[in-house]
Amino acid sequence: MTSAPHGCKLGRLHRTYDPRVPHMSALITGQQLAPPPASVNYSTKLKAPLGMMLNDTLGDCTCAAFYHAIQVWSANTQKKMITEPDSDVEALYIQGCGYNPRVPGEGPGGNEQKLLTYILKTGAPYGPGGLQRHTFAAFIEVDPRTIDDVKRTIHDCGVAYIGFNVPQFLMPANGVPPKVWKTQASDTTIVGGHAVVLVGYDANAAILISWGSLYRMEWDFFSTYVDEVYAIADATWISAKKTTPGGLTLSELEVQMQALKAS
Repeated sequence: MTSAPHGCKLGRLHRTYDPRVPHMSALITGQQLAPPPASVNYSTKLKAPLGMMLNDTLGDCTCAAFYHAIQVWSANTQKKMITEPDSDVEALYIQGCGYNPRVPGEGPGGNEQKLLTYILKTGAPYGPGGLQRHTFAAFIEVDPRTIDDVKRTIHDCGVAYIGFNVPQFLMPANGVPPKVWKTQASDTTIVGGHAVVLVGYDANAAILISWGSLYRMEWDFFSTYVDEVYAIADATWISAKKTTPGGLTLSELEVQMQALKAS
């Protein structure tokens, strides 16, 4: 796994295709959906620090992104933002990705579909001592080429959980990524993969959390480098906001997850 500059690690492995993961395009075929809102921003209720979630030393971005999603869900539906300790993030990296803390280095990285399947079935360590489990009702793949569906995912789910290929120009030698991610002609060598959550958008860009900070990813960058997007149906979010991926009911979402849960 390629290392990023000190303080900003990567860790998303090449995407895979599990036929049991349902696709948004199939679920909404034939529906007349309203256009997504022109803009959404669920980051406004977040409180610093968001935390690196160990992604400054480990290639655990797939796990860090999920715990950032918990921050967004809780901050926008409850009285305070919930930030789980790094010990829970490490535990998920161990359990869901096979990380061995006794072996030096960043660890093996993580596959997004496999990690989301693990959380769906088993849950992520959560709560006092990490003894509880945070799970969700469903996750659904969204075609990154259909930007309106990506926007709907953010609006309806609070976040879009995405994976993308990282060009060298995003990882400068000084280790400080730019605050706005836009395409450019030079240093486009892919140096690894990264997982983040999108927490808002407007006509020009998406807002995301990575390495404990907020960034903007312009839609041209998104279209060039993002190759997987997932809508996660979190029960807390659904209860408070009454919105779900594709407008499906909880029962319909659970039916879509039967094949994954049975494996």
